[in-house]
Amino acid sequence: MRQILLFVAELAEVLVVSLLAVFLVRYFIAQPFLVKGSSMEPTFTSGNYLIIDELAYRFRKPERGEVIVFRFPKDYTTFYIKRIIGLPGETVQVHDGMVTVTDTQGKAHTLGEPYLPAHEQTEGDLTLKLESDQYFVMGDNREFSYDSRSWGAVPTANIIGLVRFRLWPLPEAHVFAANDYRTN
Repeated sequence: MRQILLFVAELAEVLVVSLLAVFLVRYFIAQPFLVKGSSMEPTFTSGNYLIIDELAYRFRKPERGEVIVFRFPKDYTTFYIKRIIGLPGETVQVHDGMVTVTDTQGKAHTLGEPYLPAHEQTEGDLTLKLESDQYFVMGDNREFSYDSRSWGAVPTANIIGLVRFRLWPLPEAHVFAANDYRTN
């Protein structure tokens, strides 16, 4: 009887430690995300199962070109996935199918966006000056993306994390390194 009680106690201890570890990882380090919709095609398609790195932005700021998951500014219960185009303090201009960013030193440059489908142009006509805690984001499938062109910038506080892994579908499994997000 004593051996059974010891076994049950050890089993309970392993279970508690395992659940605690899963909780800590899930809520402070990484979390799963299921892509719904076509706004990030061809980079991510509906049904892709991703792992979001929640830790990276505790040590550094988000960078242009990175794909993030964030809480939609107009409905905090809704999560979106988009690519960072404009950084805090910059001015983003969309005009004649092109995206131009003016950095905090006043230097303007048109973005080279190798992740966009061939001959894809960015629709819209807007200029937006970002505050010190805001990011301008857009989907890679610009024609079908509801993004900062429609509803404005994303506050830093809304950013959940950086897309690091695509786990599903298996043939498309991929680890996203910093080089995967570099833009011109």
